[in-house]
Amino acid sequence: MVFKGFSNPNYSVIPFSPDDGHSGIPSLNKPCLPFEVEKTKIHFSSTGFWGLVNNAGISTFGETGWLPMETYEKFADVNLLGSIRTTLAFLPLLRKYKGRIVFMSSIIAYFTLGNGIYSMTKAAIEKFCDALRLEMKKFGVQVSIIQPGNYARSTKIQPPLSAEEIWSELSEEEKAVYNKEYVQERANFFNSILSEGSTNGNEVVDAMVDALTSPAPKARYMVAKLKEKALVLVCALFPTAVMDSYIKQGGNSNKCQ
Repeated sequence: MVFKGFSNPNYSVIPFSPDDGHSGIPSLNKPCLPFEVEKTKIHFSSTGFWGLVNNAGISTFGETGWLPMETYEKFADVNLLGSIRTTLAFLPLLRKYKGRIVFMSSIIAYFTLGNGIYSMTKAAIEKFCDALRLEMKKFGVQVSIIQPGNYARSTKIQPPLSAEEIWSELSEEEKAVYNKEYVQERANFFNSILSEGSTNGNEVVDAMVDALTSPAPKARYMVAKLKEKALVLVCALFPTAVMDSYIKQGGNSNKCQ
């Protein structure tokens, strides 16, 4: 969606995708990555390489034991390692041209509302960005993190969940611990969050464009509703027990049997 902000003819945009090329966009999977990087170097040899936007991401819902290890590995590869892999590939160009690197994170990096696997990857990418930002200053490279709030209705990153589908994918061990009513309750809670998502994705695009074009880009752009920013503030300033209690009151239940 960031491409809408770069309709200006002064910019040349080359999109890449981690989806094996099914979107029609060049893939950044490991086998073809060197080739795509070389093509980009040639393309920008005379004009310079200004910025890299790491925007790929996937999301799902489920308590820790509900998801198989394969799902954790997939999320780490797309949400975390994919961005790191891409950044490392283009780092020489970015250093050479004193460019910009923008990462898509989320306020969910600070807490979890039933999608801990997503929170995990976003918290990890933020620490990678913090290290990279400090290290790149000496080269004149600016690194920014975009932290959207709930834009689920705009990005469609997470479709509504069916309790039956969740239940059918649970292992027998998990089914012995959780009952269907609990799974239904958790699915309803998460779906209610999705339904409250903003539809104005342009707010996020504007932040991304600013990070790429501003003379003094911010290290972090928190694009969220006031109540979402307040939740982050509570997480940062108050003891963990306070945040745990707040989230529990918001929908977490202990009645799993």
